[in-house]
Amino acid sequence: MTAAISTQVANPNPYREIYAQFADDAAFLWLLRSIGVKQPHYTLEDIARLEQRIEAQLDGLMTSPDESWEICSAAMENKEPGEIFVAAVMAFRGLEVSRIQAAVEAGLSDAGGGKGLISALAWLPGRLCHSWIKKFFTSKDFGHKYLAVAACSARREDPRDYLTNIFQRTDCLAHPQLYARALRLVGELKRRDLMPVLRIAMGADDPDILFWANWSAVLLGDRSAAGNLQPFALEANPHQDRAIELAFRALPLPEARAWISRLAARPEQTRAVIKASAALGDSQAINWLLVQMQNPALSRIAGEAFSTITGIDLEAQGLALDGLPDLEQQIPNDDPADEDVNMDEDENLPFPDVARVSAVWQKYHSRFAPGQRLVRGRAPSADSLQRLVTSGGQRTRQAAAMELALLSPEQILINTKARARI
Repeated sequence: MTAAISTQVANPNPYREIYAQFADDAAFLWLLRSIGVKQPHYTLEDIARLEQRIEAQLDGLMTSPDESWEICSAAMENKEPGEIFVAAVMAFRGLEVSRIQAAVEAGLSDAGGGKGLISALAWLPGRLCHSWIKKFFTSKDFGHKYLAVAACSARREDPRDYLTNIFQRTDCLAHPQLYARALRLVGELKRRDLMPVLRIAMGADDPDILFWANWSAVLLGDRSAAGNLQPFALEANPHQDRAIELAFRALPLPEARAWISRLAARPEQTRAVIKASAALGDSQAINWLLVQMQNPALSRIAGEAFSTITGIDLEAQGLALDGLPDLEQQIPNDDPADEDVNMDEDENLPFPDVARVSAVWQKYHSRFAPGQRLVRGRAPSADSLQRLVTSGGQRTRQAAAMELALLSPEQILINTKARARI
């Protein structure tokens, strides 16, 4: 987060510090939310409470729109996504074209800031942003078109002909980022009329275009396209987690096991093997996961995979350690030159008590027959998955949403990072 915005001006409003605090708090809370939607312990209710706090700060800013815009506009110069989110929401709510243009320009000038801008468009009610999204689709600026596609993705709204037209324009197809993002939206929204577009994109050389074409094809029901995700699932690359999340849910069990064997032959891919085992949901992996739980560096994610397959909650069933094991291997990178400040993905997972987990598994393993895919201890069904989407932690919700999208031809891929609205 950036430092608090200076309140020293020629003719200070006596309440300016309050509005500056509203802006700072809203940006900080947005950052907390952006982290929370990816954490295993956050539920829909937790996200909703954070959103209520964000909304309260935004409402406070709207009590003095001009003063607040001056503060937010200055904060945008830092290109931080939280600050851009706040400024963009203020601009669109204020209905002032110049402010909207300034917020959009700031968001599009930086990849990180762009996340805040897209988030703002997802946050706003349709009456405040739909007309602008249409303008972005018809703009000559490819950044605007990308923004429109990303906003429709976040909102899970079908732009219909606007999306179709992108695939009919050679200049749009020559823009890799826009092309790939549009391909992703095809799968998220289950636009089956655009399957021919995916077939064409499967012949692309660009890895992003190739990945999203096959990813969307699988979601549209072409399970054979899951095989094309093999290089993305088995090699370290920016798409590996997404490839694993989808492919191991779509592949036939024997083929999925063969892929896991190939991953397991490479020690540096052990975390990927754990994630693949969780996505596959085959109880045959449990004994191997119990071994991984003995390694402090892998213990928590192996415990998460165990719960994902069996539905046995480590904390609820008293199977988590009260204290922490030797974390020497877990010391985070404290190199001040390293700008990667992402939270450890295991940060909010419990450490399993391996002895107790093993004992429970020995007692109940006969209930989990190998060869049957399980999600939280059950064969995937629309009802059970919908309950998980509603009541599970964020990672559970994400997995259930993917399972639902694969299970039902008509079910779009639910955006588990969307506003809670409960």
